[in-house]
Amino acid sequence: MDFSAVPLFQAIPQLTDQLSRSSSVTFRVLDPDPYLGHYAGEELEIGGQTFLFHPLRVWMDLADRLDCHMRVPERDGPFLKITFQKKETRQRDRTLSSNTEKYGAQSEFQRIHKLEEPYFLLDAIQALRSLDLPAEARILDLGVNSGEELRLLDLAYPGNHFEVLGLDHSESALNIARGRFPQHRFQVADINALPEDLGTFDLILSIGTLQSANIEVEPVFRRLLKHIKLGGHWLLAFPNSRYSGGEISYGARMVNYREPELSLLFKDVAFFRRYFQKHRYSVNVTGKYYILVTARSLSRV
Repeated sequence: MDFSAVPLFQAIPQLTDQLSRSSSVTFRVLDPDPYLGHYAGEELEIGGQTFLFHPLRVWMDLADRLDCHMRVPERDGPFLKITFQKKETRQRDRTLSSNTEKYGAQSEFQRIHKLEEPYFLLDAIQALRSLDLPAEARILDLGVNSGEELRLLDLAYPGNHFEVLGLDHSESALNIARGRFPQHRFQVADINALPEDLGTFDLILSIGTLQSANIEVEPVFRRLLKHIKLGGHWLLAFPNSRYSGGEISYGARMVNYREPELSLLFKDVAFFRRYFQKHRYSVNVTGKYYILVTARSLSRV
């Protein structure tokens, strides 16, 4: 198939038809490299012929939307050959969220490295830096799991002396975290029933935890309020993605929805944003595959 002069809305039905009958499809497009700076769908006159420009991002996004891997393109003169390969169908993980080892040391979850995703890495570092944390801040990390995200603290604040308490319900994941960060403290805990003796913190951090099916978001948050210092800050991240076949795929999912459905994500983000703004916080909402709610206290310590 040759899509070098075909609008996307005409190419998609042909691709979906081919993928319904085969595990892969190969097609030709105009090589975008010589024409960078044009917009998707912009016409280009080349050698008396009309072609349509599409940046590589368009084909990568389309592969994601069609639940395919996009193979590395092959050059073919002024064109590229692109192959979409369908991802293997995998059974949904039906392990109950209440199972403490659903995200434990031996789980599929441990293959995921969020800090290797540019949007998450750069947005999270920027969010942390914007909080201007004191040199010896106390930090509570809810759902810390194996602790990978704690590297963000060192990247945002090199040479810090933070006191970190990480809570999670998986003992095996916490054992990994203890090996990575022996200077911090980790504790098995049910986030729905937080211990009373946690103390207070300069920052409460939660990456991809508060959206979990077994978390009672609003009651948990209201209990957390007693553990934030006057002048303390919040950084909460909500997944707007899923991981499948070794790749991150855009868009929050709901049970029984095949395609992204963002209503619950918007509801949670709006709840926190509204609360923080009413209680003297400066709030930023950023991100792509993870939506970050950064709340910087405007109250004086």
